[in-house]
Amino acid sequence: MPEFPIRKIVVVSDETHHDGGPRPSAPRRRAAALAVVGNPFAGRYAEALQPAMDDLKPLGLLLTDRLIAALGGDAKQIDGYGKGAIVGTAGEIEHGALWHVPGGYAMRERLGGAKAIVPSAMKVGGFGASLDIPLGHVNAAYVRSHFDAMTVTAIEGPRPDEIVFCLAMAIGGRVHARMGGLAVGDISAWDGQR
Repeated sequence: MPEFPIRKIVVVSDETHHDGGPRPSAPRRRAAALAVVGNPFAGRYAEALQPAMDDLKPLGLLLTDRLIAALGGDAKQIDGYGKGAIVGTAGEIEHGALWHVPGGYAMRERLGGAKAIVPSAMKVGGFGASLDIPLGHVNAAYVRSHFDAMTVTAIEGPRPDEIVFCLAMAIGGRVHARMGGLAVGDISAWDGQR
């Protein structure tokens, strides 16, 4: 079984108190957790990658738990999420796709069975590369107020033979969201979309 040894974990958070308009009753909070790990597939082509997803499940849970703690410890308040990966230059984009199940399902599990697809972004990048992690509502993909992105950078990574796996979560939508669409209070289908 492949191993993905952790070299570094980074957790960052931010709060938006206003964005040029009136102050909301509470700031919007976001956080991201990144793990810089060794890429066991770097420098070679491997046909069978999918089994390695199981090896990453504990990392997905670890980063999810760090995010929930960074956002105050109450998973019920978290209503936005996303994930991403930056693959070092000796790897390929498909190595980042290993994160779909372990990253996404870990957040859904810890958030009580969130319904919506977890937005995702991945790329191959060099040392110090940044990534815009897309965010969406945890239960309804059509909630426009939660369309956003959080830019992250793995400090000191990824090296060519590493991958940076990222998860992000948010409490609240954009502070001054006013573009219409499905409102959080109008979620009715509970099908992950509406």
